[in-house]
Amino acid sequence: MRRSSPYANLAAVVVVAVSLGGCAMFATRDTKLQAVKTVGIISAVGDEMTFARMGLTGLNNANQSFPIGSWGLDDLIVQQATTALSGRFQVQPVSYPRAAFAAIKDSPVAPVNLVRGDPFKKLVKTEVTPQGLDAYIVITKAKSNFGSGARKVEGIGFVSYGTLLASYNQIHVLYEIRVYDGKSFDVIEKMVAPPLENAGTVGLTGPSRLVDESFSPSSGEPARNENLHGAITDLIARSLSSTLSDMHLADVR
Repeated sequence: MRRSSPYANLAAVVVVAVSLGGCAMFATRDTKLQAVKTVGIISAVGDEMTFARMGLTGLNNANQSFPIGSWGLDDLIVQQATTALSGRFQVQPVSYPRAAFAAIKDSPVAPVNLVRGDPFKKLVKTEVTPQGLDAYIVITKAKSNFGSGARKVEGIGFVSYGTLLASYNQIHVLYEIRVYDGKSFDVIEKMVAPPLENAGTVGLTGPSRLVDESFSPSSGEPARNENLHGAITDLIARSLSSTLSDMHLADVR
């Protein structure tokens, strides 16, 4: 009779423990979400657009920022999220200092915030009215590395990339969604919006698409570029409902 290795038995125990731990985590999340009836939605993504040149496109490759608040993208995000969530939750309007949420640049899981605490949690707890809802859904800018390099892009932006052999342009809307418990203000669920299917883009880990030079914000006033405005709005519309669905918050795709 062949005896099983004690190391194999130990490995099996570890696998089972990890599996049970994962199941418990998801069960806790689902239990908390099932208890949520009223929600408020906070969006702080659409105040500005960055324009980044990468590759061999020029000597000055520093990111530029342009104001696009006139597009009303955060109001659009709240409206579309309300539509997606209203089949499951009672969405109530909330007031909040949008600029304060948009000003936070570090992720809550960055080392500095692991020590001093989640800055978004503090804002939800102290600066959002009304208090007392079951949960608050916070939609803020996310960051992504571009390609294999250390260069990062954030939020809404336009990337112009060029080499001696090829060049292309792409736009992106990088954001993450967190659900905060309305009593403890702990995070129930969180997710970074994933890339769209068949996006055909290179190097970004969120919603993006390739565009031609007519979309570029490098000339004139970007806020008046209707092609650019329409394309950014389309990225939001195509990604938001599916991300909320992936988080088990909405049934639409």
